[in-house]
Amino acid sequence: MKQQPAPLDTLFHALSDPTRRAVVQRLGHGAATVSELAGPFDMAMPSFLQHVRLLEDAGVIRTEKTGRVRTCTLEPERLALIEDWFNAQRDVWKSRYDKLDTLLATLTEEDKNET
Repeated sequence: MKQQPAPLDTLFHALSDPTRRAVVQRLGHGAATVSELAGPFDMAMPSFLQHVRLLEDAGVIRTEKTGRVRTCTLEPERLALIEDWFNAQRDVWKSRYDKLDTLLATLTEEDKNET
């Protein structure tokens, strides 16, 4: 079986945590500071920053520091890799289901002809 490319593995790992998925979902509505993003979570800031760093290292988000404020923005182009992968999987399974439908229709027609 062919192994997935490293960038895809990195992206899936980055999105494997519910906190990180929530951050990505929130950033889908626009940029936010780290403090704004951390607000809903019951964890210390250093722990939350580890999530931010992992998302940034995976290329899912970009951060920019102005003074003492770090603002995060989503990198939708990076998430497009996941979308492309899912679309390819959907195409494979659609083709398989179409072939199964054709086979079932053929078998049903053969059963009708035999009776």
